[in-house]
Amino acid sequence: MGEPKQAASRRALPWWITLAVGALVAAAGVMLVTRPFASVESLLAVVSAGLALLAVVEFVRWVRLGARSGWWRAVLGCLLVAAFVVSLIRPALTVGLVVVLLAVTLIGLGAADVVRALLGRADGRLVPLLSGLTGVVFGVVALSWPDVTIMIVGVLFGVWLVITGARLVLAGVRARPGARPRPASSRRAGWRTAGAIVGFVAAIATAFVAVRLTGTPVPDAFYAAPDGVPDEPGVLLRSEPFSRTIPDGATGWRILYTTTRDDGVPAIASGLVVVPDDGDEHPVIAWAHGTTGVGVGCAPSLLAEPFVAGAMPDLTAALERGWAVVATDYVGLGADAPHPYVVGQPEGRSVLDAVRAAAQLDGVALGGQTVVWGHSQGGQSALWAGGLASEYAPELDIVGVAAMAPAANLPVLVSSFADSALGALFGSFVMVGYAGFYDDIRIEDYVRPEARVIVEEIGNRCLTDASTIVSVAETAFADRPVWSTDPAAGPMAERAEQNVPRLPIAAPLLLAQGLADPLVLPDAQRAYVESLCESGQQVDFRTYEGLDHMGIVTGDSPLLGELLDWTEERFSGAAPKDTC
Repeated sequence: MGEPKQAASRRALPWWITLAVGALVAAAGVMLVTRPFASVESLLAVVSAGLALLAVVEFVRWVRLGARSGWWRAVLGCLLVAAFVVSLIRPALTVGLVVVLLAVTLIGLGAADVVRALLGRADGRLVPLLSGLTGVVFGVVALSWPDVTIMIVGVLFGVWLVITGARLVLAGVRARPGARPRPASSRRAGWRTAGAIVGFVAAIATAFVAVRLTGTPVPDAFYAAPDGVPDEPGVLLRSEPFSRTIPDGATGWRILYTTTRDDGVPAIASGLVVVPDDGDEHPVIAWAHGTTGVGVGCAPSLLAEPFVAGAMPDLTAALERGWAVVATDYVGLGADAPHPYVVGQPEGRSVLDAVRAAAQLDGVALGGQTVVWGHSQGGQSALWAGGLASEYAPELDIVGVAAMAPAANLPVLVSSFADSALGALFGSFVMVGYAGFYDDIRIEDYVRPEARVIVEEIGNRCLTDASTIVSVAETAFADRPVWSTDPAAGPMAERAEQNVPRLPIAAPLLLAQGLADPLVLPDAQRAYVESLCESGQQVDFRTYEGLDHMGIVTGDSPLLGELLDWTEERFSGAAPKDTC
């Protein structure tokens, strides 16, 4: 007598093999989930092992189902083996492919489970259906989430491995000698169903979080260069009313204008202009914003809180004093990417050309005097604008420059990147910005191949994005730094030195520094100020105990009132203070 049809379609396999493979798969998943901030090399090792184990799983299922009915499992196993082999290729290639490989793997495995559920018995469809949908959702999130990194994909893949391994362990336990088969309504089946539901809910929650974390704006048609852009810098190309977060009693516009990246290299930039409704002519505050990111969507005029994002000290107070505010986005943010982050010439020119362009707005009466304000990145930009003004924009009456915690001593700043999490975050901004501007700067010369994807994705994020927390976590808790070479060596060191603002500034200069600043170090700032004094530059250098990088321009910082009074003195022509 022949075997029953169902038994003949399957091949016997020792129960302990299923159990052991399942335990290994689940262990790999737990390692990925519990160590999300491990170095990329560690994640790649576990991911490669996971791919190999999943290939074993598919071949085991193929053996159990039989060659005819389970042929697609064999095909899937071969694909997983191919993915495993690719994951062992040199790191520079592996990291870029792993995200796609894992996403496709999750979708493929999930889709296979969904098909199996739809073709199976009605009373046994729920668990494979939910498990399959879980894999598909995780895979789609991995493919479509703009901020996805190997860490995030590793976690998603880890969750999938845990679910798959747990299912295999249960199958092995049920198949052991002497085990009694239990009906689908048993407690064990209930646990399987509950686990599948939990996994599916986790996938939906992940997708929801991914949508919420994806917040980088995309420039609209306003930021596109019109036909026939003139080579002359400071020409207003386009303007339109702007009302987001503009205080009562003032009117705002966003503008697009011409500028230059360097001598003879024309460019365009965007910005904002805010003018009090009362009064005939308004002195100008040329605001140079702090770091918002280096991606094209990180322009303050695109962000939800333009002046908060750029850390402007007190927009409302400036307007109440009757001053207009002209705030450049800088070239490369909003328009004309890439953004030359902390490259002095193009940023300083963007500041000056924004004032030129704002004066061409219809119905807006700007006064002849301008004071430049800047914080952090903007502090460096303000110092460059002040130094460039006499030759680049001699028609502008720059009567003062205020630089707050400026990124002025760039060689020391860059040398600190290798030793801190903040340095890794802002160092990535500098690396991406310099690599986009200078031909002799290449990311691969300074960043480990495995970490290159992290640095490049940081370059796509804005500091206001919720997903920035991923960048901070990656750089703060990883067990290896992103750098393969000291960023303060070679061409990076030379370019950092070139971008120290040393041009003489004819206008009175205020330089403010918090003494608790962990990013722009107080001793480095003192050394920079000393070099200015030695060159004969007048400087009003003020320091503030207990204030960090952001604290100096926010909250109850004493600088806020002092800055307003100092600016009023500049517009009135009072003699400046010199602390040299």
